[in-house]
Amino acid sequence: MAGIKSLAKDTAIYGLSSIVGRFLNWCLVPLYTYVFPEQEYGIVSYLYSFTAVALVILNYGMETGFFRYANREPDPEKVYSTSLISVGTTSLIFMVLLTLLITPLSHVMLLPDHRLYIWLLGITVAVDAFSNLPFAYLRYKKRPVRFATIKCVNVAVNILLNIFFILVCPGLSAGAAGWTVNWFYAAMGGAGFGIGWIFVANIISTLVVLMMLLPQVVHVKWNFDASLLRRMLHYSWPLLILGIAGILSQNMGQLIIPYLFEGHENEAHAMVGVYSANMKIALVMVMFTQAFRYAYEPFIFSRAKSAGEDKGQAYCDAMKFFVIFGFLIFLGVMFYLPVLRRFISPAYWSGLQVVPVMMLAELCFGVFFNLSLWYKLTDRTEWGMYFSLGVFAMMLLLNLWLVPLIGIPEGYMGSAWAALISYGAIMVLSWYVGKKYYPLPYQWGRMFLYGIVAAAMLGLGMLLPEEGGMLWLTYLVRTLLLVIYICILAWKEPIPALSSRLHKLLKK
Repeated sequence: MAGIKSLAKDTAIYGLSSIVGRFLNWCLVPLYTYVFPEQEYGIVSYLYSFTAVALVILNYGMETGFFRYANREPDPEKVYSTSLISVGTTSLIFMVLLTLLITPLSHVMLLPDHRLYIWLLGITVAVDAFSNLPFAYLRYKKRPVRFATIKCVNVAVNILLNIFFILVCPGLSAGAAGWTVNWFYAAMGGAGFGIGWIFVANIISTLVVLMMLLPQVVHVKWNFDASLLRRMLHYSWPLLILGIAGILSQNMGQLIIPYLFEGHENEAHAMVGVYSANMKIALVMVMFTQAFRYAYEPFIFSRAKSAGEDKGQAYCDAMKFFVIFGFLIFLGVMFYLPVLRRFISPAYWSGLQVVPVMMLAELCFGVFFNLSLWYKLTDRTEWGMYFSLGVFAMMLLLNLWLVPLIGIPEGYMGSAWAALISYGAIMVLSWYVGKKYYPLPYQWGRMFLYGIVAAAMLGLGMLLPEEGGMLWLTYLVRTLLLVIYICILAWKEPIPALSSRLHKLLKK
């Protein structure tokens, strides 16, 4: 239980930066959806989907490889410096190639008139890829506070620059004080540059993060070991395939819709915009999964080499609590969806049906990530590649079938259902195969029971009206249902502090 407490503490700190950061970035969604039409916001989401894929390629599994070998090799600093030199070199090569090949690349991406957007995001993703290693080093050194601080500064700078470029600069440029901003604002096209200012804000905030991470770069004892790098690449290359297939699967809808509706570019980009905006509401589940992942990878590798505590039980408890709190988050979002939808323009509300489907899909993906420890700890990372390729194949085939079948304007629902089916299938398959190589006594019966309880609470909550003068009663009852669910969890599970206080309260 000591290990679980440590994991919970680190998850809380990483989660704070992730949740606060994502929430603040989430607050930009109203700005984008109210200022830009669906088609333009769709282009933003489409391009960010490509950068997500590029980031995985440029990291090529070195982050996980670093954790593995830093806990195995006698000189962790050499592991870090070797990883840093490798990723830094490939990032520089990427920036040069991007600059040279920007014109043909823009045609392949179906955006020949937006080469500058692509270039700005490409440079940003190269810097991000390099910065991921210093962030991993902070996690390895168990410095979650510094990690969280830098992440939050990144978000704050990005938000302030978005507000400045999109809301403040147009007013200043048109007034007597126009000279204060027009030296760069007018030169870039002013308000006509549109969504391009989003990408300018992004690259500046990314460079600020790099400056803050310089102590983890310049104070490194540089020691490159080619033999070590070969071993790390041998360990990590299946994770690269896994990562590429995984990120393509996660962004399949945004990436594939424009290619499935060529000749209807405006409608396709509008669908991507509606789909992406509503997925931001489901982002709460993604934030939880990401925060858990930041703490979980260092936890499993450090626990693997420790003695004393029952490691298997710690892994099983981590899975159980992940599922428990995942159900809680799902209930919270669904109960208060009529309020949360206000964060996006009413023009995008037609896609709210995406939210429950994508949250369940992300929960399945989170369980799959928990299950993935068996192939990481047994050095069978090729299984991760097989699983990711399987998800990718299912996701691609289901998107090719369901999206055109549903058609314009709600074809994005095909992408949502494809995600849920694919993640659910691979979650079950990973558990089945993992039983052979690293069997663990997961409490599936208890987790299934909590799922039944959550479904019952959801069913009761959804019976209440979401319109009319009695809306306050709906929220009151739904809040009480959430409290009942939390009380059941605290009574049945050894959640530190919460359960003991509840026991005392019930005794009184």
